[in-house]
Amino acid sequence: MHIPDGFINGATSLGAGVVAASSLAAGLRRAGRVLQDRQIPLAGLLAAFVFVLQMLNFPVVGGMSGHLLGGALAALLVGPWIGLVVMTVVIGVQALLFADGGLSALGLNVINMGLLTVATGWLAFRFLMIVLPKNSTSILTAGAFGAWLSVVVSSLGFVGEYSIGGVGNASLSTVLAAMAGTHALIGIGEGLITAGVLGAVLAVRPDLVHGARIFGISRADTTLLSRRRVALFVAGGVAVAALLVTVVAPLASDDPDGLERVAIDQGFADEAQDHSLGDSPLAGYDVQGVEGDRMGTVVAGLIGLGATFVAGVAFMIVVRGKRVRSNH
Repeated sequence: MHIPDGFINGATSLGAGVVAASSLAAGLRRAGRVLQDRQIPLAGLLAAFVFVLQMLNFPVVGGMSGHLLGGALAALLVGPWIGLVVMTVVIGVQALLFADGGLSALGLNVINMGLLTVATGWLAFRFLMIVLPKNSTSILTAGAFGAWLSVVVSSLGFVGEYSIGGVGNASLSTVLAAMAGTHALIGIGEGLITAGVLGAVLAVRPDLVHGARIFGISRADTTLLSRRRVALFVAGGVAVAALLVTVVAPLASDDPDGLERVAIDQGFADEAQDHSLGDSPLAGYDVQGVEGDRMGTVVAGLIGLGATFVAGVAFMIVVRGKRVRSNH
């Protein structure tokens, strides 16, 4: 779903960059109002986990793969504002370290994969929870639906951008039908993965699921976490993410993802421009000098896991620092 440079013209990409920067600024400001100290390492863990899950492309149909976007999951775990910051961190690390998603298209990707997925997943979840029973099953059901819908809306974001500044001769109606259709299928995987992760966290620490806390679905004895418990949870989460990188990432599907498949089928794939950082040591989730595709993927994934964790924590520390200064 990462848009490369070249699919959307410069003026549209620049406008998207302004919108994305504004949304990040708003996210940082609003996150500062709700951020708790214990959420700082948890935000880093979430950024690292979303990064890893995005590496795990799963086969869909017709020579096409999909991967988690993660915006709905982030919103449900830490709330929409912190979730938006987390997603921006992930997308930024992917573009700057791994040449995944164009630099001029960074704003487009933040809008589609961050802003739209977080907002859609969260709003759909809240709407469904109005009518569903207030229990864990409803959390998973509403979360899965919100995650599915977020992928479809994200794909429509690209269609809107293509209608304004798309490069290529594919008709808008054809691109619309292809993007919506393929991502409606990919969204099923998003929904299942989101429900699976939410279910796992709800089973051990329901108080860490923001969407569950606001509806009172949390055990009384777990409403407060000591620093030690937070550290243990984060360490366990990092270990699981590292295991996924080591065991599952090398087995991920090599088929093009939904956007790539549509671009190939509709004849505008050749409009993609070489990434400005395409010669960087980690480009393409590989490591120069490391023999074997599997080992290169593992090493790159572990580096990305660490980078997104550190970046996520750093952003949250900045948010906390601004809040502390504003209170004095």
